[in-house]
Amino acid sequence: MKKTILFGAIALLGGSLFAADSSPKDDVKNAAKALADNYSWNTKVAMPPGGNARFRPGPTDGKTAGGTTWLSMIRGTNTTEAVLQGGKGAAKNADGWQSLADLAKDDGGGFNPRMFLARTLQNFKAPAAEAANLADKSKELTKNGDAISSDLTEDGAKSFLSFGPPPGGGGGPDITNAKGSVKFWIKDGQLTKYEFHVQGTVDFNGNTRDVDRTTTVEIKDAGKTKVEVPDDAKKKLS
Repeated sequence: MKKTILFGAIALLGGSLFAADSSPKDDVKNAAKALADNYSWNTKVAMPPGGNARFRPGPTDGKTAGGTTWLSMIRGTNTTEAVLQGGKGAAKNADGWQSLADLAKDDGGGFNPRMFLARTLQNFKAPAAEAANLADKSKELTKNGDAISSDLTEDGAKSFLSFGPPPGGGGGPDITNAKGSVKFWIKDGQLTKYEFHVQGTVDFNGNTRDVDRTTTVEIKDAGKTKVEVPDDAKKKLS
């Protein structure tokens, strides 16, 4: 009987120690993992008025379930619908549904918005993956009230200011004065919201612009989301 009580006490103590070892970073990554590839979200991007930002993206609505992700992205007065599945993707614009491979073809005519769209979708990370990435690129996450927050590392801030190297090779943009911060909100063990702010100066082929951007992602319907792929989109995913 004494042995049973002793082993029980040791087990409880061990559980307490494991719980104490759980860091805010672990909490964020576990809360993102708990979404289990079944959730919906809304993304909003805010920039200060004025400035020299070339692109001011509107909101994005997204859903992911069973390995398929659906997106609706507003850019200016245009809305683009996209589907990503198994490493392939398709997007709908004025010309109807097209595969990412077709959109990515270089027409040799300078800036190509179709290629830019394809590249954006090819590099897309759903919120659960993006949140985990942000946690990895944080300096030291700490819990403050109902939020977990941190400054980003300089390299982390740079990674969210750059779209990476251009198609066809060549170097990416030169980024200086990069800094950023991130906040996460968790409820019942699942990630419900995160927000990150990045600033820096981006120079690409002599074109310099200051970037000051806040991205807010709100997550809902975890475990209850369904994605229906339009028939015309399915043809472009095969």
